[in-house]
Amino acid sequence: MVEFSWDVRSPLDHALVTGHHGAQADAGVSLTEIRNFDLVQVMARRGKASEMAAAAKARFGVAAPERPKAAATSDATLIWSGPDQFMVLSKGAKHTIEALAPVFAGAASLSDQSHARVLISISGGKARAMLAKLSSIDLHPDAFAVGTAAATSMDHTSVTLWRGGDRDGQAVFNVLVFATFAESLWHTMLDSAAEYGAAIGHSEELA
Repeated sequence: MVEFSWDVRSPLDHALVTGHHGAQADAGVSLTEIRNFDLVQVMARRGKASEMAAAAKARFGVAAPERPKAAATSDATLIWSGPDQFMVLSKGAKHTIEALAPVFAGAASLSDQSHARVLISISGGKARAMLAKLSSIDLHPDAFAVGTAAATSMDHTSVTLWRGGDRDGQAVFNVLVFATFAESLWHTMLDSAAEYGAAIGHSEELA
């Protein structure tokens, strides 16, 4: 009898090489893959958007975003992903699809996206300049404040982009990309960041 063992690996397992990349100066960009997260898509059933919103408010203590925004709580981030739908990003198995199923029963359909997406955090003094090469989104602080989100494309690849809380006085941008396109987009990001110098790594902590 053949025995199988499943070793869950990141889609970037072979492409991501930790360390410094590009220009040999202080890194202007940090590219960090966030691993081992829970991601659940929540989509209102027909005529049930208000019930879904009420369930989300009761569960998380904040309103689910109704426009391109990301709402952070103490243990989750609710990210707008389209009309009457959002994603729940979290750690620690508190908000898995199994945990959320009874919360949204009858009001929304749920889909586990935890292994279908790759999450990349981008920060540093040159983060906006690097992202400007890949996206037409205006990332100026006045146009893309903390908590702003967008369903957009980068180098012809569909992504969900949002701005997280600043870190060390620098903006932090988060990108969710489908796993099948992650390696291609990762190499494009490396090329775009090379002139500024990039610090490459991975983390278990959400940005």
